[in-house]
Amino acid sequence: MILIVDDRQENLFSLKTVLEQHGFSSDTALSGEEALKKVLKKEYALIILDVQMPVMDGFEVAEAITGMNKTKDIPIIFLSAVNTHKRFITKGFESGAVDYLTKPVDPDILMLKVRNFFRLYEKNHALKEAEKELTATVNELHSTLESLPQLAFTTNKKGKIETVNNQWFSFVASKEQFPETLPGTPSLRDVWLESITDGQSLETEVCIRRMDDGQYYYHLLRATPVYVGESIARWVGTLTSIHEQKILNETLERKVAERTRELLESNRELEISNNELQQFTSVASHDLKEPLRKIQFFGSMIADSGELDEKMAVYMDKIIRSANRMSQLISDLLSFARISEDLAFEMADIKTIIQDILVDLELHIDEKKAVVDVGPIPALPVVPSLIRQLFQNLISNALKFSKPGVAPHIRIWAKEVVLDRPSSHHEDSRYCRICVADNGIGFDEKYKDKIFTLFQRLHSREAYEGTGIGLTIAKKIVEKHNGEISVESHPGVGTTFVVLLPLQQKRFLEHTAHSPVEKSQPT
Repeated sequence: MILIVDDRQENLFSLKTVLEQHGFSSDTALSGEEALKKVLKKEYALIILDVQMPVMDGFEVAEAITGMNKTKDIPIIFLSAVNTHKRFITKGFESGAVDYLTKPVDPDILMLKVRNFFRLYEKNHALKEAEKELTATVNELHSTLESLPQLAFTTNKKGKIETVNNQWFSFVASKEQFPETLPGTPSLRDVWLESITDGQSLETEVCIRRMDDGQYYYHLLRATPVYVGESIARWVGTLTSIHEQKILNETLERKVAERTRELLESNRELEISNNELQQFTSVASHDLKEPLRKIQFFGSMIADSGELDEKMAVYMDKIIRSANRMSQLISDLLSFARISEDLAFEMADIKTIIQDILVDLELHIDEKKAVVDVGPIPALPVVPSLIRQLFQNLISNALKFSKPGVAPHIRIWAKEVVLDRPSSHHEDSRYCRICVADNGIGFDEKYKDKIFTLFQRLHSREAYEGTGIGLTIAKKIVEKHNGEISVESHPGVGTTFVVLLPLQQKRFLEHTAHSPVEKSQPT
């Protein structure tokens, strides 16, 4: 809005009409006193002021307006028909006016000046508002920096420090300086200036000296650019203490390294012990079996001689049976120990292995009048000797624990499966599930974890002979193949053993990477 000050109504009317015709809103005052009251209550973009007025002339009004902080930046244009001499014009400019026009005034010239000064006022006003916003932003930034627990600071776009928070002075006496870094490492200033030259955010570790104790502490230095438009106006930096985490990490790394060395040493000692144990097992089994063979041989000769009475014959039979069980126990323990050896995988026809087992057990199968049905089973990467022992143990168990008077019926089948989750022994989820089911005596499933434990038996030795190692060996063989074994059983109904074997073995794939083997697919 434009304020027109003149003591004559006709002048006010004519100027007001001209301004409104050109789209400017205006206000009027008939005296200097009225003008001063209005400029204190309202905001004006321009004042057109007459020089010759009673009580207060235009010069006095202009000096009063420019002397107040609120109104000092309002542009003033003097209009005068009487005071046209150079000294009056000079006095007008000295009192604070931006222009001095003498009457009669060309309306076009007047409007041209009004537009220019009005536009200038708007720009100055916008600049002041921007300065206020900037000041508020800077104050807000300062408040934010002070509220941070870290060392926080801002720099100009070239990296020179502008503001810091109070935390800064715990590490350096002046905001113009950067904290001192650990001797032998680059200075923080150099790190800072080098890092911001590419205009990218920065995050790096530094170790800086605290002033009160002289000790060095690890901090994480971060720098974030602040953009105005597309250009970087300043940088905001923080130094966050990571000293405790750093010391803890270093302690953990040291302990891990120490523990790793201990484990490597333990593994080396364990490998030596295992080798010695295997050698001992081999020698011990031979040395133990030798006297047992003599006991069995001479016991059989005495039993067959026919010279023993009935009571002695019973005692001799018990001796021979105990010697046989001891021999079997030694053989089973030797087999259990040998499973730990690192053996190579190879593609093998599992069904052929099972058929060979059935041939070996032919007499036992015929004696029991058993029926064994074997379905299709794919070739798998296995250790054939161990897989043979696995299925021999499972089939022998099915024959052993048959129901009296009922011919055993053993069914063996396979199916390729994809588990919802990887096995506990293998990362791949594709497996071959092989089931060995019988119609034997079964057992209560509350004992299903117990049967895989070494020397555990669910039946007395007198009822069913055996060493209690067979299923332990079976479980260890399956785990050796990165698989799993489980069992389902019901008393008087039968038992089903479920063996999960991976379709691929990592060590086998690495070994055959340059000579792939064609594998059959399950049906």
